[in-house]
Amino acid sequence: MHIARPGSALLAAAVAVTLSVTALPAAFAAPSSSAVISEVYGGGGNSGATLTRDYIELANAGGSSFALSGFSVQYLPGTPSAGSLWQVSALSGAVAPGGRYLVAQAAGTGGTVALPAADATGTVAMSAASGTVALVSGTTPLTCRTAAECAADTRIVDLVGYGSAVVREGSGPAAGASATDSVARGTSLADTDDNAADLRAGAPTPVNAAGETSGGTGPGEPGGPTEPGTVRVHDIQGTTRLSPLAGQLVTGVPGVVTGVRSTGSRGFWIQDTAPDDDSRTSEGLFVYTGSAAPTVAVGDSVLVSGKVAEYYPAADAQSLTQITAPLTTVLSSGNPLPAPVVLDAASVPAAYVPTAGGGSIESLALDPAAYALDLYESLEGARVTMADTRVTGATTAYDEVWVTVKPRENPTRRGGTLYSSYEDQNTGRLKVMSLDAAQPVPAADVGDVLSGPTTGVVDYASYGGYNVQATRLGTLKDNHLKREVTRKQKRQELAVATYNVENLDAGDEQAKFDTLAQGVAVSLSSPDVVSLEEIQDDNGAVNDGTVGSEATLKRFTDAIVAAGGPRYAWRYVAPADGKDGGEPGGNIRNVFLFNPARVDFVDRPGGDATTAVKAVKTKKGATLSVSPGRINPTSTAWNSSRKPLVGEFRFRGESVFVIANHFASKGGDQSLHGRYQEPVRSSETQRVRQAEEVNTFVTSLLKADRSAKVVTLGDLNDFAFSPTVKTLTKGKVLKPLITTLPAGEQYSYVYDGNSQTLDHILTSPAVRRFDYDVVHINAEFAEQASDHDPQIVRIDVKGKGHRH
Repeated sequence: MHIARPGSALLAAAVAVTLSVTALPAAFAAPSSSAVISEVYGGGGNSGATLTRDYIELANAGGSSFALSGFSVQYLPGTPSAGSLWQVSALSGAVAPGGRYLVAQAAGTGGTVALPAADATGTVAMSAASGTVALVSGTTPLTCRTAAECAADTRIVDLVGYGSAVVREGSGPAAGASATDSVARGTSLADTDDNAADLRAGAPTPVNAAGETSGGTGPGEPGGPTEPGTVRVHDIQGTTRLSPLAGQLVTGVPGVVTGVRSTGSRGFWIQDTAPDDDSRTSEGLFVYTGSAAPTVAVGDSVLVSGKVAEYYPAADAQSLTQITAPLTTVLSSGNPLPAPVVLDAASVPAAYVPTAGGGSIESLALDPAAYALDLYESLEGARVTMADTRVTGATTAYDEVWVTVKPRENPTRRGGTLYSSYEDQNTGRLKVMSLDAAQPVPAADVGDVLSGPTTGVVDYASYGGYNVQATRLGTLKDNHLKREVTRKQKRQELAVATYNVENLDAGDEQAKFDTLAQGVAVSLSSPDVVSLEEIQDDNGAVNDGTVGSEATLKRFTDAIVAAGGPRYAWRYVAPADGKDGGEPGGNIRNVFLFNPARVDFVDRPGGDATTAVKAVKTKKGATLSVSPGRINPTSTAWNSSRKPLVGEFRFRGESVFVIANHFASKGGDQSLHGRYQEPVRSSETQRVRQAEEVNTFVTSLLKADRSAKVVTLGDLNDFAFSPTVKTLTKGKVLKPLITTLPAGEQYSYVYDGNSQTLDHILTSPAVRRFDYDVVHINAEFAEQASDHDPQIVRIDVKGKGHRH
């Protein structure tokens, strides 16, 4: 299974009805759009105003740049007449991830302070009290005059009505706009399609794409204060996860630069050298410089002015408190850094995170002595150090490595940290990345150790949560983790294995085929039957209607022969084009490989993408109506998901039924470290329904023949303790073999530093004599052919005893 790096979800359109009594339909967020109107101010140049011009500010809440070429912002009076026209201001350029984009509008005769340099300029004289602004894909003027009409216009990406505007999103327009107040989104840039809920009135705070603010000169340039202001870092961080100063401008915040990030989300960290005595308030803070590279160095004593904001890297993530659009004054250089806080088994609590009954924990007062995530939040942006940390998640392609500061926390036999239940989280895990290009994260495997101190600043990201941006890395101690080789099956044993081969298609590099083939021929000792998950069609992600996998399987089986394995035959049922989920165009499916020199496949014609396999009762026991076949493939349980493949095999005169599975992904579930606790596992609903379908089919087989030997296996995308597996085993028709292993060996997958089980082999009661093994060749290693470890069971089909 691939755990994708998710973006934020957007609300779907609702049905439009009478405007006077019904909220505006949620239709102003084009799918995949991350751009929003973040602030609107129509009081520029008015009597009593400070700023000389009106403006519209855009923001990008996503993780990639949002191109604005061909887009426009458009303005409509708050109470439009039949002759009212939308006024158009064309845009160009782009909004950087997490950045802003400033559109200057008409100037008045009042005010004394100019806007920062605008990224686009219009001539619209906006009302200070009431109006509607739309971000539009295109430059043709809109024609809608009511909320319902505008909701139906798919060109509108976002829309803000303020004052008494009749065209608005949701229950009402944003309130409070005036000559001195703008309306602006909250710190999260959340867009629930309700202007009244999403925007609040306050002092105007325009920010342009360069991160400049009114009266400022830009990041790192002269012109800032030379004396500290009244606000300190701990005042900004506060005692909860949200800053009490969010959305406000701060001036002259003092600190010493402790880390600099010049790529990706650019910026630097500062830490106050005069901390308060409250353990809940962090003394560290990230300063986001947007598209501008930081001009400060570690050890600089600085004063930072800018806007306090909470940045949410994903929809369900916690936020990162930061200063945006900074104006930085360097007072001196080469200063000593504050002493780092030591993270170890004694300092990190055993409990993971407080509960909010599924709601947000953001407003809860931090309790760093009780909860690990509260401790890490109380250190957000601050220096920490940890010594001799064991690697629990191998170095990734993103140059990240997972370590634990608790060496005795749920250890696996091979050096990982076992994830054993939803209630028992591993609190010592932290992701480590390097801020020093000259000292990259080493290629480490599970069980290796970063010896000596690893020191850096605590950060937060959507992928993995709290992490350490290291300014100093420990030295890699290689503990030489070995890839396993399972024993060869005996003559009377039928060996059946499962292996997720990670989107294999005929266009992949030969090296991938060779490594995977080595896993089958050598590490798995050439099983008699191999259930493969994630075999794609022959041209992979090319979406041209191809559904066959013959070329892919020919290359794979040739590579197995070259690695010393047998000449495998194969069986599968090709999916209907685009109906089985996975990578678009890839037509992912389950496949059986089998060694015809040792086992026979019983072919029964008629199986196709939509025909359901049935259990057939005969005088000699159960058979299948079709083989290979699929379990109830038209059931909605399998919508956009892989359908189980069922095959009938004969070994030493005995029938064995094998069911290959690849259940729905866990993508879309709320994260363990997110702001909603306990997290919602929304994807679980479909997997439970899929488990019901398989359980029903196995039950029908056992009803036809209570002594039927059934092996159900594959990537179930769920844990042994999950409702999915409990549903699959209902009625004791199947036994999960992972639970027969010692606790420290019950895993086949490593994610976020947790060793866990997503792959399973289960057997029916008639399988009494078996030998089961998880063969660790991938998941614990920095170099891996797949992100899953294969599993194998060897069955004595005539045995009446019990052995495992």
